[in-house]
Amino acid sequence: MTERVYNFSAGPSMLPLDVIEDAAKNLANYNGCGQSVMEMSHRSKEFQKIIDDAESCLRRIMNIPDNYKVLFLQGGGTLQFAMVPMNLMTKSGKADYIVTGTWAKKAAAEAKKFGDAKVIATSEESKFTYIPRVTKDDIRPDADYVYIATNNTIYGTHFCEDAVPDTGDIPLVADMSSCILSEEIDVSKYGLIFAGAQKNVAPAGVTIVIVREDLLGNAPENIPTYLDYKIHADNGSMYNTPPCFAIYIAGEVFKKIEAEGGIGKMNAQDVAKAEKLYNYIDESKLYKCPVENKDDRSLMNVVFVTGDADLDKKFVAEAKEEGLVNLAGHRSIGGMRASIYNAMPMEGVDALISFMKKFEAENL
Repeated sequence: MTERVYNFSAGPSMLPLDVIEDAAKNLANYNGCGQSVMEMSHRSKEFQKIIDDAESCLRRIMNIPDNYKVLFLQGGGTLQFAMVPMNLMTKSGKADYIVTGTWAKKAAAEAKKFGDAKVIATSEESKFTYIPRVTKDDIRPDADYVYIATNNTIYGTHFCEDAVPDTGDIPLVADMSSCILSEEIDVSKYGLIFAGAQKNVAPAGVTIVIVREDLLGNAPENIPTYLDYKIHADNGSMYNTPPCFAIYIAGEVFKKIEAEGGIGKMNAQDVAKAEKLYNYIDESKLYKCPVENKDDRSLMNVVFVTGDADLDKKFVAEAKEEGLVNLAGHRSIGGMRASIYNAMPMEGVDALISFMKKFEAENL
């Protein structure tokens, strides 16, 4: 087998190697049932146990309250940009959005198709290099919900605990696609959480939705059936064929996190990786992180530049030759981005820093 590279992709991203290897052993014959998870009926008792175990484990490691439903859906985070307003923006027809990056901006634009979606704060004027702070006074008292993207994959910013707005009785909706399972959160502070799995959880194809029960059943009658959260909740995420294999891998990742000490232990490792990389960047004479406020920096997506676009491209190309792949920044902003999700070992961060030092010595 070709030696594995360190994959710094923002998604799909690397998965825990032991999960991949165990899935490979069971690929053709899952647990002796004579078939692959990719082949088995989603109505079979074998798959019912897989999805039940995945949900139960996720509930334990995230401490999800009993009055929340856990859904395994398709369509990625992008479909949630529409499903959220379709299901939740149904009373006053108003929703307030805090726009801190490309995906939150897209979500707000989508919501405007369904009602009065207002951007109440944004950091776009600074190219999304910080997280704006919002108080209750900034939120419309009759808004149906307030929306945030807790981690901004492209720009390397993140809502620290102090930056998460206090919305009172107004449901807080959070896109956690690129930071779920990397830090302990109080689920009860949110009305709805969603996360595409392809960054920190599983292969692309499944989207996790955690939604408070009282927010179900409010969709208008003319909404497409598939886009009604209640339909999926009432059918145990099996209204139609779910992304079976991705759910299976997600469950295996949940089990691994639980067995290795839970999300708190995972967070400690993530903090250590990020601090080591950021400390080197801050001390470097060649590299700079555009996110200057350290409290707003992402643990998952470390963005940095040299200040010379051609040199950035050279960096990415030479890094790839060293087995450090997918370090190019998003096409919209360039530069470099090291996504160091849960599955990235400290050895990968050390290898990146070693290469960065070498490149700096040769190009400064």
